[in-house]
Amino acid sequence: MTTTAAHPRFADALHDLGLDELHDRVRSFPEATRTAAEAAAAIGCELSQICKSLIFAADGVPVLVLMDGASRVDVELVRRELGAAKVTRAAADVVRETTGYAIGGVPPFGHRTRTRVLADRNLLAHDVVWAAAGNPHVVFPMAPEDLVEHADAALVDVREHSA
Repeated sequence: MTTTAAHPRFADALHDLGLDELHDRVRSFPEATRTAAEAAAAIGCELSQICKSLIFAADGVPVLVLMDGASRVDVELVRRELGAAKVTRAAADVVRETTGYAIGGVPPFGHRTRTRVLADRNLLAHDVVWAAAGNPHVVFPMAPEDLVEHADAALVDVREHSA
């Protein structure tokens, strides 16, 4: 693990948010941290301490859902939360066009376009969570309350529950 600069767009977002001190906490890994499991293994943390940044399309409009790495998003709960007729996973090109990042490296904020953001309440179960910093090899730690605030996210319950 080495310290490295975040993706330039994400680095700009950190600066704009007054979070320049986070640059020293950004970590890069030679192996990909594209999936929550890969990130947790590389960092050495619990799977639920990974913050996944997932783009969905609600009636065709992109929406970001922040979810802990051990859980899955319940699309029906997202649909109800947004009052949408239909919610689906966004295609890779829509993710890149909306956020400016490839799937596996999407951070919780610092996107190319402004989107509505939902954060699952389960993220608050930890003192620190880790999220992508703009590419599949780079992550950063942050208190989940701060992450939710900087992402301008609405706290919701959209985690899939086992039957």
